[in-house]
Formats: sequence, C-alpha cells, structure tokens
Amino acid sequence: MLDLLLEALKFDTCPAWLANIVFVVALALGVFLLVKCCDIMVDNSSALAKRLGIPALVVGLTIVAIGTSCPELAVSVSDSISVLRNGGYANTAVGNVVGSNICNILLVLGFSSVFTPIIIKKNIIKKEYPILLGITGILVLFGLVWGTSTGDYAILRWEAIILVCLIPCYIAYLVINAKRHPEEAPSEDEEETLSEVKEKKAKPVWLLIILAIAGALGVALGGDCVVVGAKGIANSIATVAGWDPNLSQTLIAMTIVAVGTSLPELVTSTIAAKRGENDLALGNVIGSNIFNTIFVLGISGTITPLTANGTLLVDVLVMAGVTILVYIFALWKGKVTKWMGGTMLGLYFLFLVFMILRTTGIIAM
Repeated sequence: MLDLLLEALKFDTCPAWLANIVFVVALALGVFLLVKCCDIMVDNSSALAKRLGIPALVVGLTIVAIGTSCPELAVSVSDSISVLRNGGYANTAVGNVVGSNICNILLVLGFSSVFTPIIIKKNIIKKEYPILLGITGILVLFGLVWGTSTGDYAILRWEAIILVCLIPCYIAYLVINAKRHPEEAPSEDEEETLSEVKEKKAKPVWLLIILAIAGALGVALGGDCVVVGAKGIANSIATVAGWDPNLSQTLIAMTIVAVGTSLPELVTSTIAAKRGENDLALGNVIGSNIFNTIFVLGISGTITPLTANGTLLVDVLVMAGVTILVYIFALWKGKVTKWMGGTMLGLYFLFLVFMILRTTGIIAM
C-alpha cells in the first residue's frame, strides 16, 4: 500500500511541496512507530515468555536482545522487499545497518561515557568484543573479496544465509556462557533496565499475545513508513540539488534513519550509564551491533541479494575502524573515559561532515 502511495506522489498532478510534506510526515511517523511499538512488542513478548515458564535469563539474552534490533530489521526488510519488487539499489537496507552500528559506537557509547567513564569487564574484552570484531570483519570481506564486478557493495544471498546461520550459534553461546558463568550474566535489575519492562500488575495471557502481535505489526508498518519517507526525501533533495540519488539515499539512511532506529540503544545506554551500570551500557551496544549485522542484514539479504552503492564500502571500513578504535581504548585503559567519549562524539561529527561533502560532490569518490 505504501509503495502505491510512493508511486502516486510521483505524478505531475501532485505538487512537490505536498509530496515533500507527506514524505517528512511518513519518516517521522515511521520512527515513532518503530521506537514505541518495539517497546510494546518486546515488553509483552518478554512478559509472555516469563509467564510460559521460560527463564528470565534466556528471555533477556534472546527476546530483549533481538528486540533492540527490530527497528533496523523493519526498515531493512521493508527496503529489501521494495528492491525485490521494483529493482534498484538497497542503499537504505545496508546503509541503515552500517549507519546504526557507527551511531551506536560513536554517538551512543560516546554520549554515555561523557556522563561517567565506562568500565569494561575482562570477559567483554576477551569474549564479546572479539565476536563483534570477527563479524565486522566478515562484513568487510563481503565487500572487498566477494563484491560485484561493477564496483558496487553487495551482500549475496549465500553470504546472507551464512549470517543467518550465525544467529542461533550466537544465541546458544550467550545462553551457555551465562549458565556457566552466572556472575557475568545480567542481574534481574539490569534486565529490567534493558527491556524497560514495567509491570505494575499481571496482564492476562491473551492480552499479552494481542499486544505483542500489535507491537510487531506496528514495527512493520513503521519500517514501511521510514523507507517511503526516507527514499522520498532523498529523491526530492537529489532532484532539486542535482545530487546522485544513490548518494542522497545513502546519506539519509546513514544519518536520519540510522539515528532514529538507534534511539532505543541511546536511551537504554544513557540511562544505564547515569545509574552507574557501565557494563550494561557497553554490552547493549556490542549486542545491538552483532544482531544488526547477522540478524538484520542476514534476513534482509536472504529475501533478496543486497546491492548498494560502492561508496558504502568506505562506510563499512569506517564502521570497522571505529569498532577497532574502541577495542584499543578497552585494551589500553580498561575503560572508556570522558575524553575518549568526547573524541568519539567528535569523530561522529566529522563523519557526518564527510557524508554531506561526499553527497554534494565536493569530495569525489
């Protein structure tokens, strides 16, 4: 239905100003639905799982963890379906994930550490972070070694299937590691902070099911709205300014869409940092980036191969670079200090400037 709306707004009978207003409203509405409905879906799914006797630890490591990546999943899957139907580049699908991962590290983690230094536990340095580095390296290899001959950045279907196969492996690792090392598992209070579940009184099972389904439908609708709005705004800007539409779509996906879908991580990590739960703030970012890569890109790429503008390879390399930078901080000081957080925020600002200059053609690539 939203695809039909997008096509209708292309007609000459529709004034450009009206179409632009619709695109902006669609983008804003989509981000709101993603954030709000994701909370509804995760909260009620978690409560339902606990009512069905699933251990709280398993719920926190699966439903809640995957739930933080649902906004990115909705956007990327919606774009991949649009590409499957209409063809073209999947700049929004790929750019959303890459931009969100960069945002999580530089903006979310940087902003959180400005409040208080984030102490990094040894188990995170030895276990979780190397997993993130490995998965990030896989994403780089997909572009450097197995990209298309046309110079585009591509995630082929068989590559996406590999990412999907890593999902149960990673979840199994989380559950097994938490059972073997309960001291490293999140406490009940931390799980409440992460999922923001606030159950003042128990809801009946039937209501939990309805709310969980409604939340999922809202997330899906929000993803469609974001894709329609983002692509519409990008194409309008490209037409007026004479920019490359693909670069314009990448800019919107890497900035506005990425920040919008990262709002749950930003809120959760900031609250955790202010409460002194430093390891939760970092763990939230690491888990989100891992699931964004294997869960979101894996499922989206399985639907249809994801071919994006070749400049996205540079952005993937930037993502890998900042991921390594934080790991160096962790090995060096064992924590992310306030000046490190300030440095990360500064790097994010420079990255935004670079994106704008590249899109306008001032920096040719």
